[in-house]
Amino acid sequence: MKKLILGILSIVLILFVSGCQNILPNPPKVVIDSSMPTITSIRTLSDINKIALEWEPIYNDSIKGYYIYRSNPLKNDGKLKRIAIINDKYVSHFVDTNLIPNQVYYYRMSTYSNNNIESRPSEVVKAKTLPLLPSVSYIRAISGLPHRIKIIWRPDPNQRVAKYIIQRNNLTNLKWRTIAVVDGRLNAEYIDKNLPDDKTFKYRIKVETYDDIISLPSVVVEASTKPLPPVVQNVKASRNLPKIINITWNRVNQKDISYYNVYRAITPYLFYTCIAKTADNKFEDIINKDGVARYYKVTAVDEQGLESPKQENPVMGTTLSKPLPPVLTNVTLVGDGVKITWKPADNRARKYIIIKKFTKDFSEKTIKYVNISNLVYIDKNIIPGKEYKYCVQAVDKNGIVSNPTDYISIRIPKDSNQ
Repeated sequence: MKKLILGILSIVLILFVSGCQNILPNPPKVVIDSSMPTITSIRTLSDINKIALEWEPIYNDSIKGYYIYRSNPLKNDGKLKRIAIINDKYVSHFVDTNLIPNQVYYYRMSTYSNNNIESRPSEVVKAKTLPLLPSVSYIRAISGLPHRIKIIWRPDPNQRVAKYIIQRNNLTNLKWRTIAVVDGRLNAEYIDKNLPDDKTFKYRIKVETYDDIISLPSVVVEASTKPLPPVVQNVKASRNLPKIINITWNRVNQKDISYYNVYRAITPYLFYTCIAKTADNKFEDIINKDGVARYYKVTAVDEQGLESPKQENPVMGTTLSKPLPPVLTNVTLVGDGVKITWKPADNRARKYIIIKKFTKDFSEKTIKYVNISNLVYIDKNIIPGKEYKYCVQAVDKNGIVSNPTDYISIRIPKDSNQ
């Protein structure tokens, strides 16, 4: 018994755990019994972030379980720290997780008894985690779409792939931002929407496995959103047409222009309302009023609905104004009627209208004499004792009627022969 006791070598080891799967408190004292059975062979199996250990279990009655030690590659001290306690001697497999990909690790094992006496350590075995998965082998970003960029890729052949991580860079800095996760290995496209017009972005893809392993990034691809159509040029509006305003402009030299929007406002600063969509490069705005001004802007819209910017300054159009009223020169009683004379004030006048007002049956009556081409008119439809008021309006070739002249009154004497 004394020889057995003397054969026990006592070694005090201070062990601290770092970078383990499970944080384990190490006993302050480890007692080594060189007579205890020792693990003689450890086999390793590697994955990207895991390493599995396998050994021949020891069924000796003195054995309770196993201690597992591992090096920390982030430290260059070469020390192996205890990372796990296997408290069942019948176990022969252990998986070390959360490891660094493409990294070398060193392991050793020992057995321990019911009273936590430990055997001599096994030989150190070396294992290396697998490198990160490559990303998709083919990726393309499609330019020229409105407010969006389409990314397509070749589905990854690795059956472990569960999803694709889409990342974008806006070229203003080096930071990549995850914008989407596409589930399903066989899915192979993503459309990045609501992007500004005529902007360029970079994209890359990472794949993620069912066990949450993320690959290296793919190659970087670049694409741009479609620009807006150019501003419509040479917008003009008429100022000499009766009751309408014609708006014309140059066609936009772009094949996919679908139509033009015509916007109108009653002042140059108020909100502009779209009053027409036309495939032509002209529009007739029917106003039905004389001498009014309207303000116009025109935009081009392509087949995908992108609309060009409006002109910075509007173009003003007006309908043809009324002709000037004539000059009413005289209203006199002559023989059997009232003679009205006037002079033209506008060379646009082609004909004239005379308006006569008088009172009958306690109400004011109005009579119009139209299509008068002379500069004098004799009204024979008068009654002695009545008072009449006359004014004149000019009418141009378009039928636009001027404002009336001031009225001139005349009273017919009661002793008139009429």
